Amino acid sequence: MTDILQPERPGLPTKMPTLRVVPMPSDANIHGDVFGGWIMAQVDVAGAQPAARRANGRVATVAVNSFVFKNAVLVGDLLSFYADIVKVGTTSVTVHVEVFAERNTLHGEVVKVTEATLTYVATDNNRKPRPLPPLDD
Repeated sequence: MTDILQPERPGLPTKMPTLRVVPMPSDANIHGDVFGGWIMAQVDVAGAQPAARRANGRVATVAVNSFVFKNAVLVGDLLSFYADIVKVGTTSVTVHVEVFAERNTLHGEVVKVTEATLTYVATDNNRKPRPLPPLDD
């Protein structure tokens, strides 16, 4: 009998991804390479998740500190985004995001395609910066 759980794929982090998505043909050029801007938008969505959790509410992207494209992203790749908080300030949260592509092949090739660091600021209902809440001990 076949195990219904998928085997762990080599090359992927063992933690749960923040976001998983498959780019479609409308996200790519005529050669099937996904637009960098589309990838950047997905990285921003993934990075905002832990920032909003830490801020306990609304956050706004205030800086893209670094962004490196390491390999092409292809239509049909299964992208996994892993986001971790690397720095916390009074109102800001800096998040590092790594992106891996599982190629649609029989061998399940995994390629790191992007990594980025972004800074978010916690905002109030008027979209003005607000202090981060203290962490409960």
